[in-house]
Amino acid sequence: MKKDYYEVLGLSRSAGQDEIKKAYRKLAKKYHPDTNKNNPAAEEKFKEISIAYEVLSDEKKKSLYDKYGEMGLNPNFDPEEYEKYSRFRDFSGGYSGSPYGGFSHGEGAPFGNGSYREVHFGGQGQDFQDILDQIFHGGFSAGGPKSAGSGSRSGPGGSYSYAPPKGKDYTTRINLTFDEAVHGCKKTIRFKDDLGQMQTIEVNVPAGIDTGKKIRVKGKGGQGHSGNGDLYLEAQVDSREGYERKGNDVYVTVNIPFATAVLGGEIVVPTLYGQVKCKVKAGTQSGSKIRLRGKGIPHMGHPDKKGDQYTVISIDVPRNLSEESRQKLKEFEESLNRGKRHREVS
Repeated sequence: MKKDYYEVLGLSRSAGQDEIKKAYRKLAKKYHPDTNKNNPAAEEKFKEISIAYEVLSDEKKKSLYDKYGEMGLNPNFDPEEYEKYSRFRDFSGGYSGSPYGGFSHGEGAPFGNGSYREVHFGGQGQDFQDILDQIFHGGFSAGGPKSAGSGSRSGPGGSYSYAPPKGKDYTTRINLTFDEAVHGCKKTIRFKDDLGQMQTIEVNVPAGIDTGKKIRVKGKGGQGHSGNGDLYLEAQVDSREGYERKGNDVYVTVNIPFATAVLGGEIVVPTLYGQVKCKVKAGTQSGSKIRLRGKGIPHMGHPDKKGDQYTVISIDVPRNLSEESRQKLKEFEESLNRGKRHREVS
């Protein structure tokens, strides 16, 4: 027997989204399996409530249901095709253009819009929705949507399967430090479900995750007739001073002494995996980059594959020089100028 989703939630057809959500929460708490152990009737009632809410809480599905009834929820339902055959509603002698013959009507079974009429098709009493199902899709199998189970259909477009709705998916934010995102970690997440109850789970955060990326936790969403929905955790990664992320590469700026930039030498560079010694070529200019392969951020899902680190050189210009140092620097500058003039003359 078909059920009206509004009646299941105890609502009128004029109910808004706030009323629908409030009614669902109240009934779901009452019939939730966790509070009704070994009670098949309560479990079945909870399934009915979940299906009704899944439809009425979705504006698109609700609109189709309000206008066409359960038929409008069929994944292969075509409103334009339906309207094409809407002339079948004129039952004065039937529609001669129909390959299915004429039919008459009387009071009885429901239309999708809430009015009631019984239709006699081929001598058998059927409701109008059943007739249109047969016209467009060849009818439901015994396990189709009428019984809220899974099933299959066949029709002009071929065969297809139908599955009842699963529970709603949840999305919540997960805040991570820069290092947690780089190396991966375990996090304890707390979130509210559709019933307003607080849930706590532990999740493994994959190495290399970045802001905006999502982690799917299967089966931790809302409960539904054919299974639970999923929980999606959207990452929000904090910055870290001294490190700039660009995809899987990371940029680090390092100050080196003026003399080292001029003469060359060895420096110690911080990375995400510890300190590394690097050679600096003589005459290195400010803004030059030293590439450290494999010292960047892991690719999400492929932790063995990493980006690179680019060490950006910044030359540390001394501010407080002794008189002796100033004199030496002037001599150094003069020697450079003499060398330049010599090259120009020659």
